[in-house]
Amino acid sequence: MSTERNNNLKGGEFLIKEQTAQSTFIPEQVNEEQKMFRDMTRDFLEKEVTPLREKIDKQLENPDLVPELMHKIAELGILSAALPEEFGGMSVDFNTESVLSEELGKTQSFSVALAAHMGIGTLPILYYGTEEQKKKYLPGLGDGTIKASYCLTEPDSGSDALAAKSKAVLDGDEWVINGQKMWITNAGFADLFTVFAQVDGDKFTAFIIEKGTPGLSLGDEEVKLGIKGSSTRQVFLDNVRVPKSNLLGEIGKGHKIAFNVLNIGRYKLCAMVMGGSKKSIDIATNYANERKQFGVAISSFGAIQHKLAEMAIKTYATDSATYRVSGLITDKIAELVAEGKTKVEGKLIAAEEYSIECALLKILGSETLDYVVDEAVQIFGGTGYSEEYPVASMYRDARINRIFEGTNEINRMLAVGQLLKKAMKGEIDLMGPAMKIQEELMEIPDFGDDGDGSPLYEDKKAVRQAKKAILMAAGAAAQKYMMELEKQQEILMNLADMALDVFTAESTILRTEKLIEQQGEEGTAGQIAMTKCYVNDAMERCYLSGKHAISAFAKDDMLVMMHMGIKRFTKYPLTDTIALRRKVAALLIAENKYCF
Repeated sequence: MSTERNNNLKGGEFLIKEQTAQSTFIPEQVNEEQKMFRDMTRDFLEKEVTPLREKIDKQLENPDLVPELMHKIAELGILSAALPEEFGGMSVDFNTESVLSEELGKTQSFSVALAAHMGIGTLPILYYGTEEQKKKYLPGLGDGTIKASYCLTEPDSGSDALAAKSKAVLDGDEWVINGQKMWITNAGFADLFTVFAQVDGDKFTAFIIEKGTPGLSLGDEEVKLGIKGSSTRQVFLDNVRVPKSNLLGEIGKGHKIAFNVLNIGRYKLCAMVMGGSKKSIDIATNYANERKQFGVAISSFGAIQHKLAEMAIKTYATDSATYRVSGLITDKIAELVAEGKTKVEGKLIAAEEYSIECALLKILGSETLDYVVDEAVQIFGGTGYSEEYPVASMYRDARINRIFEGTNEINRMLAVGQLLKKAMKGEIDLMGPAMKIQEELMEIPDFGDDGDGSPLYEDKKAVRQAKKAILMAAGAAAQKYMMELEKQQEILMNLADMALDVFTAESTILRTEKLIEQQGEEGTAGQIAMTKCYVNDAMERCYLSGKHAISAFAKDDMLVMMHMGIKRFTKYPLTDTIALRRKVAALLIAENKYCF
């Protein structure tokens, strides 16, 4: 496998090339302008939104509250931050968008409304609209006078979105649209609906429909497990007539709109739920410090310290991976703009380039939040089960994120499928390194490596070796099943888990390595401890995922040899992770919040 260091990795190349710490964007690099945006947003949310959480969740009693708050936050320029200046926006860079997304993600139901509006509601017009459509709608979408929704899902087409039954027929100068959409976020107050329908039976196409168009009607608000403050309704289309000019993009190219917008959506979801994870840790740490049992704060107990530390470790790792990808996308956009693309075109192309990483991040962020809020409830104990305290609603609200923007199962299979597709197209060389690794298995391992004395040497070595485990398993599976591999969903899921663990572990190492260069080992003791814990556990998970994958298709001597390879490539030195987690917990407890 190549150990070439590359500052501009292509999508998926993290498996065969190494990025330098110096070229990796980390959260600590947020500049003064980005901090200003973050602080302004945080101040607004803490004063205007957080105190109204209970009212927001009772949306049937307060149906105008969320749209009113959206209009208020629009006055700060938040809704228009990423829009081009010619349409009233500020055209901030992608790293700034990441910072804003993280902050917005701390507001539960309100963040869902914002994400749907700013993301899947606005981006289809920004990326694929005609100049006339952009001029007509983008200024209003940016200043909050137009609220947006996105109508893709139908009763019989969820993950299989292209199987939609809604249809559009051209009648003179108008499109006549019939169908039914469900789970439509913001539907109750939306002024604009991006609707997908079939033209001529199988040409998946997008259309713009305005509120009040005859034939457009809404179902009742859904009674949901969580995100109760988010408007979610069915949308009914009964001979809805829209002008020919309301076609969005090209006939039969709706899948491009749906999938490319989802790339950005998956990334943004990760950034937002990461903000939610940090807020949950703040609340849980504060409670653990205040709650007394047996005469002492429960934060003094090892079992609670383990929980707090693990919550922080997973969040730190997610944070590291998120901003790493943010940096890659930002750099790619700059590269494309230098070649003559517009910033909007560059963003769309860059998001598609890193679609694998965006899919992995969506899984990572949503599953990290799930873990964190679950442990927050446990730390609160019986109190956490009461709706009087915020962790109850945070627990319920977190669950949807594993379903939003493509289920985590779909995203796992998508990530591996995209990797293999890139390999077959010759965009990245996976099979060459995979064949070399099979040859390496026949050789005697080299035990003469004494390291270079750096605190993360063993961690970097472990990740480098784990990449070999993935390539070995994926290469053998591809040889076994060829084009039928896509039907082996369990194997794909295992391979995706390995890729996710390796990418996240490497991202964590790169961030901590960069911080060590800036602050020294003493100043980064907590980050080093978190990194070692994460890599230790990631190697254990990689071993199990790899073992399950190869056991499904390898037999006899081949299975024995590959199992030896999986064990060899996922080794990590015996480590006192209890002591490391205590060190992390001590920092959290002293600061009384997430402090990384």
